[in-house]
Amino acid sequence: MRVFVTGATGFIGSAVVQNLIGDGHQVVGLARSDEAAAALAALDVEAHRGDITDPDSLVPAARASDGVIHTAFVHDFSNFAANVEIDRLAVAALVGALTGSGKPMVIASGTLMVSHARPATELDPPLSLDMPRAASEAMLLAPDNGLRGSIVRLAPAVHDLTRAGLVSMLVDLARAKGVSAYVGEGENLWPAVHRLDAARLFNLALERAKPGTRLHAAAEEISSRAIADAIGEALGVPVRGIAPENAPAHFETIAAFVGLDNPTSSALTRETFGWRPEGNGLLADIRESRGFQ
Repeated sequence: MRVFVTGATGFIGSAVVQNLIGDGHQVVGLARSDEAAAALAALDVEAHRGDITDPDSLVPAARASDGVIHTAFVHDFSNFAANVEIDRLAVAALVGALTGSGKPMVIASGTLMVSHARPATELDPPLSLDMPRAASEAMLLAPDNGLRGSIVRLAPAVHDLTRAGLVSMLVDLARAKGVSAYVGEGENLWPAVHRLDAARLFNLALERAKPGTRLHAAAEEISSRAIADAIGEALGVPVRGIAPENAPAHFETIAAFVGLDNPTSSALTRETFGWRPEGNGLLADIRESRGFQ
């Protein structure tokens, strides 16, 4: 299968590309710079020049593919709403390019958009269409677009020994402020998953997911207090709870996320696709990497 991958040189997308190659697929990767194109060439991957901020640039590669995996996202939380809109427009362009083709298309989303009161399951829709990336999910899973669309919802902490999603931002804050912090009592849960385990789900979805399937890349659930403790240990800084009313001042651009309770189940993903996470746990990676140094 000829597969077009956005975010092909990114943290998760690069692992997706390696898995696709290992499974015998031909990969075309989106490259927005000469450096990205060179990195893809080193893997014998064809580069398609474009950028998710220019949705029209994605269309030719999508139309020429047998399937699409969309992992690219602009990770700038100071302009998060604008970047969610960039994602929506990119997904709209990709869906438009494949409408009626019956081809598989898999996009990244996030577990934080689902239930914050009970374990979120793969059957749960976003809490509302105003949630980040909810509109992208709705477009891809619309029953009348003629695609085999599926969603991989990523845990907020996708990690290895080099970084860990939103947790890396907590590490940076702890370094800068000399304290590793959590909100309130720190009892809220975050799911986490190793980067290689998450990447494998995109390949499984591409090859096997039925239209409308949601998969959850969630290997474990960890309290924010336990995460803060691991960061404090790794950096050698004290650990402290922050009152909810003081969270915006301390946590800055990620304050809206830090106190969220996001218990997440991946039971249906494991049962349907035989997915068994094998990578290190988040706390082990934080400690072993000494805070991703």
